[in-house]
Amino acid sequence: MTGRHEIPTHLGVADRAVLGLTMRQLLSAACGLALAYAAAGDLPLPLVLRLGAAALVLAATLPLVFWRPQGRPLEEWAFVLLRYRAAPRAAAWRPRERPVLPRAAREVVLRPLAAPPPPPAAGEGGGHAAAS
Repeated sequence: MTGRHEIPTHLGVADRAVLGLTMRQLLSAACGLALAYAAAGDLPLPLVLRLGAAALVLAATLPLVFWRPQGRPLEEWAFVLLRYRAAPRAAAWRPRERPVLPRAAREVVLRPLAAPPPPPAAGEGGGHAAAS
């Protein structure tokens, strides 16, 4: 009797790892928590400012992990915004000016190839002369 195999039908959906989070969300949450922990403990500031910095990092991490506008992660939208900002706003077509070369550089002269030198004769030694 042959066994039955399930055919995956959810190929366009990310796998859920822990607590219903995808691996991408889980990694973003872990990085955000690590940065918040570092901000709360390692900054050379008073405790109130360190806790404020940690709260700010957590406030930035939460939308990054959980908010998905139009079904895409927030970091993809950030890259789209950066690419949009880096692109030129207007494009103007201008014909490219060709550099004017002197006449000698524009002419092509075809010359016949030189014939290879003839091989040395058998009695001439051919480069391996015996020491006398």
